[in-house]
Amino acid sequence: MNSISANLNIMIKASEKASKILIKDFGEIEKLQVSKKGPKDFVTNSDLKTEKIIIDELKKAKPNYSILSEESGFIDNNDKKNTWIIDPIDGTINYLHGVPHFAISIALKSNDQIIAGLIYDPIKDEMFYAEQDNGAYLNNQRIKVSRKNEIEDCLFVAGSKIDHDEDLLVRKSGCAALDMAYVATGRYDGFFQRKLNLWDIAAGIIIVKEAGGILNKLNLNDINNIKIIATNNSINNKLVNKLRNF
Repeated sequence: MNSISANLNIMIKASEKASKILIKDFGEIEKLQVSKKGPKDFVTNSDLKTEKIIIDELKKAKPNYSILSEESGFIDNNDKKNTWIIDPIDGTINYLHGVPHFAISIALKSNDQIIAGLIYDPIKDEMFYAEQDNGAYLNNQRIKVSRKNEIEDCLFVAGSKIDHDEDLLVRKSGCAALDMAYVATGRYDGFFQRKLNLWDIAAGIIIVKEAGGILNKLNLNDINNIKIIATNNSINNKLVNKLRNF
């Protein structure tokens, strides 16, 4: 196993512990009690239980770090320079409908930079992670973005309701965290989406960067309504040009 920091080790243990709830409840999806937060934004008991486990585990290890989480919002602690950023289930709609494409996402922001990130797909048992200047990994194997340099040879993934050039081959998966993880592995050649929250993509930012990818349209001072284009260096300019009205 490659050398990892104490902080990343904490993130791994928290995600593994929380994943047990997700896997158990996913197998009994019809028994989940669902409450409606908005038109397309659902919270399940699993979401809340998973978040609690992650927060409790992170607090045990680093009680002074601040926290930004999808369900609990911002928890301001003594250490304001270091903030855990958590999405307990990215891909909640998939989860509720029994689609096995969702993930736990945890990132660490320090002095306004994402320095560590983890995206864990518990169904496929795929853990993507990265730390600043230490590379990106999938289950302990180094990963890199794709090397494709022709747009017509590429497969992209995007969020819903995005106008794009008809020449682009685009998929929609319903899980932004895994979209970015898949860009980092080269499964997808690029990802673009608007109206994202920081917890959707925080871990993916460092994973894509450390896998050699390029990130555009990104402002980490935003928490909501974030816009992003992520791809490899070879086709970055071509994709950005195709999405010039994005």
